[in-house]
Amino acid sequence: MKHLLRIRIFLKPYFWQILASLLMLLSITGLSLVVPRIIRSVIDDGLARGEIAHLVRSALLLLGLGLGSAVLNLGNRYLSEWIAVRVGYDLRNRMYDHIQHLPFTYHDHVQSGQLISRCIEDVRSIERFAGGSVVELIRFVILTVGILAIMLADNARLAVIALLPMIPLILMTSSFGTKIGKLFFAVDQAIGEVSNRLQENVVGVQVVRAFAREKYEIQRFDSANKEVFKTWVHVIDEWSKIMPTTNWLITVSTVLILWFGGQMVIEGTLTVGAIVAFNAYILMMAEPAQSLTGLVNAGGEAAAGAQRVFEVLETRPEIQSPKDAIKLATLRGEVEFHNVGLKYQNERTASLENVSVRVKPNQLVALIGPTGSGKTSLVNLIPRFYDVTDGEICVDGYDVRNVDLVSLRRQIGIVLQTSLLFSDTIKANIAYGRPDATMDEIIAAAKAAQAHDFIMGFPNGYETIVGERGVTLSGGQRQRVAIARALLMDPRILILDDSTSSVDTQTEKLIQAALDNLMEGRTTFVIAHRLSTVRRADMILVMDKGQIVERGTHDELLKAGGLYKEIHDLQLVDHARFAEEMEELVEERVEIKKEREL
Repeated sequence: MKHLLRIRIFLKPYFWQILASLLMLLSITGLSLVVPRIIRSVIDDGLARGEIAHLVRSALLLLGLGLGSAVLNLGNRYLSEWIAVRVGYDLRNRMYDHIQHLPFTYHDHVQSGQLISRCIEDVRSIERFAGGSVVELIRFVILTVGILAIMLADNARLAVIALLPMIPLILMTSSFGTKIGKLFFAVDQAIGEVSNRLQENVVGVQVVRAFAREKYEIQRFDSANKEVFKTWVHVIDEWSKIMPTTNWLITVSTVLILWFGGQMVIEGTLTVGAIVAFNAYILMMAEPAQSLTGLVNAGGEAAAGAQRVFEVLETRPEIQSPKDAIKLATLRGEVEFHNVGLKYQNERTASLENVSVRVKPNQLVALIGPTGSGKTSLVNLIPRFYDVTDGEICVDGYDVRNVDLVSLRRQIGIVLQTSLLFSDTIKANIAYGRPDATMDEIIAAAKAAQAHDFIMGFPNGYETIVGERGVTLSGGQRQRVAIARALLMDPRILILDDSTSSVDTQTEKLIQAALDNLMEGRTTFVIAHRLSTVRRADMILVMDKGQIVERGTHDELLKAGGLYKEIHDLQLVDHARFAEEMEELVEERVEIKKEREL
């Protein structure tokens, strides 16, 4: 329940709408409470005395009350559902906004399917409760209080007798409410797992097909789906126990009124109209009382959803701009690493250790080393995707932890190792970092990234819609669009994280030729496994096990005879072997062709 109460912060902006809804609800309840008294009057005064005029007046009054109640019900239902949908709208926006600012460390350890489930399913359960269920719950409380007051005022003895069965009903409902929240939390977790399995399968559909693992994935999904079924069965089991009992207790209450009230009528201490009115009040309570378990059910579901939603909202972004953040002007591009260390969450060994290097403005720095040596980790610290655990990183003399994140990241262009494109036009993907860019600027960036020609080869050119994650483009095409996206930003610091890994040698040369001109006037970090892309770097950093083990130019490192020379020689051997194999293959094919001709 404490989690549900926290939703009130999202209700504050709609105080007047809520007040209007409550006033209408009070009016509807008040009109409902008047009806049994009119029926009592009809029986005791109209029928008993034979006053036709009284009957006509009562009938017209009941019709008027019914019409007024219908109009108020319409307005109340519309307003309450509007408030509920608006709260859902605000919650989803708040969740999405918050997720956008959570650090990479959070996304590294949280399943995306669970996040999707929390943003959609859990918010929807809160929305459903905030709409119909809350209105019904408030109506039940107001109606109960009103009926109790009227019945006690009319005949306290009969009222106590009639309401005795309500005591076990309240106790059972309270016990049910404490159980149902935990059960629904398990349901939500299971649904989140199903969502995660589905999301993984959709994203990895090509891998599933390639390895013919459809049957295995179906079994995995069935296992998660079965867990949803089991958790729901537990909820239904608890609910089915209390629902028949509720109906039976209402029936017991009616029997008590007829038995004891009937004796009072016989004794002359109670009128027939009074006993009919009593019974009408109990029956009036019957419908909301019977739905009380359903309301508690909805409340438990909403409470579980609210718990999961607030777990996300309470996760504070570890990486954010400080209160007195320095807003950076145009950077010169100097980057300094001072004894930098980095250890990811839940990892025993550090990814970076005691890294120190000073990169001057406009320098081209290449990072090379074995897989897992810390190259990507190092460049990810510059835009502050992660925070250092030791030392500091300074840009133009400012510690990146003290500057405004937006002013920092807007001056850093990044092409990641895996190029993600959005399901939008090629034009929109290139202009993602600069939505206000002109068409000429977009085309210029595409030409510089050697992407213009293949884009114009599509029927719709720059207006071509790419599939989700850019799957309708080849790996090399996606990479070139991503490079164009980074270049359009005209960043002072450019980070190319193995950005030519998905292109062929010819395309790599074209991109490299374009980048040579565009790297002028900016500090550039290039991560690459191919030495051909780093030969002309002003400084090459050779990394191994999270440390810089060598640094210098291409010629200097070759003379030093260390790890760089080993990588260089290995690649030369690989290239020579590849050339020999290709030559042998060509010769073999020529011989086969000659034999066929003979």
